Amino acid sequence: MPAHPATPVGQPADPASVSGVSDNSDVTIRPIEPGDAGEVMTLQRAAFVQEALIYGTPDMPPLTQTLEEVQSELEENLGVVALDGARMVGALRARVDGDLLLVGRIAIAPDRAGEGIGSALLEAVERRGAERGASEAELFTGSLSEANLRLYERVGYAQTQRVPGDDGTEQVFLRKRLDHGRRG
Repeated sequence: MPAHPATPVGQPADPASVSGVSDNSDVTIRPIEPGDAGEVMTLQRAAFVQEALIYGTPDMPPLTQTLEEVQSELEENLGVVALDGARMVGALRARVDGDLLLVGRIAIAPDRAGEGIGSALLEAVERRGAERGASEAELFTGSLSEANLRLYERVGYAQTQRVPGDDGTEQVFLRKRLDHGRRG
C-alpha cells in the first residue's frame, strides 16, 4: 500500500491539486516513492523509445539507466506518478535546489499520450515545489522533441537557453515562474 493515498485528478492531492485530464478518466496523481522504481523504469523505457527514434540512437540515459540508479533518484524526490487503477501511466521526477524546482524525466505511457496526463503531472509537481519554497521551475528537452516543446510552452514555460550538442541537436532549457501555492 502506498504511503500517500492516490487522489482522483481534479481533486486535492497530497499536497498538490491537479486538473486537466479527461473527465472520463480514472487517473489519479500521488507522490512518487522509492518502491515505484521498477514501474517507473519500465514506463520510462516505453516512453523514451519514441525519443530514441527521433534522435536516431538508443544510447540515452532514460533507456540505459539501471534499476539501482532509478531507486536512488527516488529516495528524496518531489516527483509524482499518474495511476489508472493499478497501472502507472505517467511519472515525473523533480527536486528543489535553492529556489529552483528542477523537473526531469517526464514519462507518459505511449498509449495515453495526448490525454493531459503530462500537464497534470507538471501542475502537481509545480505546486509541491512552490510549497517547498521554489519560485521557478526549470526543465529541458532536446531540440527535435517538438511535442515536448509544445507541451511545455502551452503550460507556461519559456525557452531560456539552447546548448549545442555533439550530434547537431541542442538541449533546450525552459523556465516557468511558480506563483501558485507559495507560502510566506
